[in-house]
Amino acid sequence: MRRDTSQRTEPKATYRVKNWAQYNAGLIARGDITVWIDKSLLTPAPAANVSRRGRPIIYPDAVIQGLLSLKQVFDLPLRALQGFAQSLRQLAFPDLPVPNYTTLSRRAQSLQVVLPALRPSEPLHLAVDSTGLKLYGEGEWKVRTHGWSKRRTWRKVHLAMDTKTGQICAALMTHQEMGDSEAMADLLEQIPCETPIDIVGGDGSYDTKACHAQIATRNATPSIPPREGAMPWPQATPGATWRNAAIDKIAESGRREWKKASGYHKRSLVENLMYRLKTLTSHFLWARTIGSQATEVAIRAGVLNRMASLARPQSARLT
Repeated sequence: MRRDTSQRTEPKATYRVKNWAQYNAGLIARGDITVWIDKSLLTPAPAANVSRRGRPIIYPDAVIQGLLSLKQVFDLPLRALQGFAQSLRQLAFPDLPVPNYTTLSRRAQSLQVVLPALRPSEPLHLAVDSTGLKLYGEGEWKVRTHGWSKRRTWRKVHLAMDTKTGQICAALMTHQEMGDSEAMADLLEQIPCETPIDIVGGDGSYDTKACHAQIATRNATPSIPPREGAMPWPQATPGATWRNAAIDKIAESGRREWKKASGYHKRSLVENLMYRLKTLTSHFLWARTIGSQATEVAIRAGVLNRMASLARPQSARLT
């Protein structure tokens, strides 16, 4: 294999993890299979919640979400997930309701997932980005070597992460044709209005009037680089003051210096989040219906939040 002889313009930075002992213990705790079940999950769902004809709902949404979370963590098919839950009932929780695998599949199509996230008291610093999760298609090596021979389909996953805590505050799944800027409104709507937002950062694809207007409605400051050759907006346009000042600063000192001074590089944390999403959960989706796919994405986001609460490195740059 030929070696890459290209030279870097700058030496590669080196970092050191300052809280290695705590981070190492947290990584070990991610494999702990101790299961804590709230007593409220052992009671059947109230029949009064049923608003349509048919068999009443027996299993609460929290039970369905908890079992689907175990499915993602341990990479279990639905039938094996049912057997896993039955073993928990036999070993420790005799009153645990265990739904059939067909019930899990059906309920996943319309489940309203409650995203577990730590809500800090200080305003959020959001970093927004998107990635793709494959549905159908061949592997990258086969396509690169022999070309594609079957259809390749994927879903787009949009995430908004708080850079201070590493928690995913909003998650959205869309079709592959949907642009990043079109998902900004839905992501911000998932964050409660009483939760203050300080900064919303993203790449140049979010440099649209609609995104700046949505950020302005939350009284937040954008951290979005203007596109190449961007022209100033009229002052009456939401976000025009900040964007026009960024254009002037870039013209004065250059785009690289502006990114360093504005803290734009914190957006790299959400890019690392996309890597962890695919590495720890998978780079493709198991579900085949739209509703179940959206539920699967939300469940994966909740799993990553649980893992981030156990272990998160605090790195310091050395060189």
